[in-house]
Amino acid sequence: MKKILFLLFLVPLVSHAQLNDLLKKASEKVVTVTNSKTSTGLDIGAALKEALNKGVTQQVSKLTAVDGFYKNEAVKILMPEELQKVDKTLRKIGLSSLADDGIRALNRAAEDAVKTSTPIFVDAIKGISFTDAKTILMGKENSASVYLQSATTKPLYAKFSPVVQESIGKVGADVIWTNIITRYNSIPLVTKVNPDITDYVTNKALDGVFKMITVEEKNIRTNFSARTSDLLKKVFALQDKK
Repeated sequence: MKKILFLLFLVPLVSHAQLNDLLKKASEKVVTVTNSKTSTGLDIGAALKEALNKGVTQQVSKLTAVDGFYKNEAVKILMPEELQKVDKTLRKIGLSSLADDGIRALNRAAEDAVKTSTPIFVDAIKGISFTDAKTILMGKENSASVYLQSATTKPLYAKFSPVVQESIGKVGADVIWTNIITRYNSIPLVTKVNPDITDYVTNKALDGVFKMITVEEKNIRTNFSARTSDLLKKVFALQDKK
């Protein structure tokens, strides 16, 4: 009888110990899964930054060459919309070459500015904080570039504008545009203009930079051979499965 009572007493103890063991293992598994998710989240963020940075090294660098803007129809800077009438008027009175020089000068300024300020874009990418990296990874083919643009345009403009202004003087665009505006404003009966060329070139150059970063992001998303690191291969494989 005593043996039976002892066994009855032992069963709940063993069960309790087993239960504790199971709970411990389950807890460890949850921690492992949680840590895995965190690690994956960090991996995704790091991979997106690498992809964007690759956009700078592979695509934005093309903008810094002579004609990088001027002969790239995707980013070429044309006359400001409010100055289209200036362009047409100059051409009508035989000053087409002056109008062409003005457009070329804008693009030369952008090419020079991007060349000297590439570290600004690299720093912007390093400092970006993805609010939901997985959503961006699984989003559209330009989601990371769009997110970078929305998160960094204002601070980038503040840093980039002085560089553009310096480049405008460096390539002689300021002299050319002063000549254009002076000649145009001297035409009888026209409404005089005084455009902010620095602001215009800054915004257009930034647009061009983001467009070229988008080109590389799309390439990485759709072309396996463009994933040139283990991290890019690992992370972008996840979006292949969606």
